[in-house]
Amino acid sequence: MSATTATSIFVTAQDGLRLHVRSHVRSHVRSHGPRTLPTLPMVCLPGLARTGADFETLAARLAGDPDRPRRVIALDSRGRGRSDYDRNPANYSLAVELSDLIAVLTALEVTRAVFVGTSRGGLLTMLLAVARPTAIAGCVLNDIGPVIDLEGLMRIKSYVGKLAPPASMRDAADILRGLFGRQFPKLSDDEWAAFARRTFKEAGGHIVPDYDVKLATTLEATDLTQPLPTLWKQFDALARVPVMVIRGGNSDLLSAATVEAMRAHHAGLAVVEVPDEGHAPLLTGDRIIGRIAAFANACDADNHA
Repeated sequence: MSATTATSIFVTAQDGLRLHVRSHVRSHVRSHGPRTLPTLPMVCLPGLARTGADFETLAARLAGDPDRPRRVIALDSRGRGRSDYDRNPANYSLAVELSDLIAVLTALEVTRAVFVGTSRGGLLTMLLAVARPTAIAGCVLNDIGPVIDLEGLMRIKSYVGKLAPPASMRDAADILRGLFGRQFPKLSDDEWAAFARRTFKEAGGHIVPDYDVKLATTLEATDLTQPLPTLWKQFDALARVPVMVIRGGNSDLLSAATVEAMRAHHAGLAVVEVPDEGHAPLLTGDRIIGRIAAFANACDADNHA
């Protein structure tokens, strides 16, 4: 793998809030400009209480591919990572975040890309397919589909914005192991430590989540006694582009039955199941990165056909 350069870019949203984007390119490409690459850019969108840091390993590998380097962009949604927190937590909505995503694509002159959306990021990708269908050359939906299982959503609702402050990063890793150990039974101590560093940050002498805890309000309004609305219309908007769905073998948010229903809706849907991982697969292993790279390469070929 060739050396890559990661640059922080700040984009102003429609309401003036600053959004942080991490742009990864192969080092020698930077001087010529990433738009000269023959490959499609990749846009990575993280989960509800996650940041673009979840894609660091994937981005470095794909941007640094010696044969097919591509620009990889990872977004911190508002209220996460280095993006500004919103004074009005009602703006932590899919509608506002879709507008943010379109503002980022416009500012970075990304007219067409391969999208990788984890959980909420996948929901945004499906919404984008309706709002701006030509922007999507292909997409990877990481442990998300048109139907969300209530069990997984209830579990997420139980901890987002509600975790006790860790005493240290080691304590943070132990907290995460307690929360997710059943879904990720084979992670090593080092992997839990890395997970903690992607989830928490040091601020004012304390270890705090790397997101606005008011994100919890986005789930408080959800009535978990009623079936959740489905997104089949939005998923069907992806019918004309390649789609890969990744499911964690231990996932409680995306069921195997939903994946089979997705196959019926989308001819040629690529399906990958990641064993011993739950919601959402980490996208750090050689096998899954290889599958995503091959998928993106196929999207390149379709784009030039």
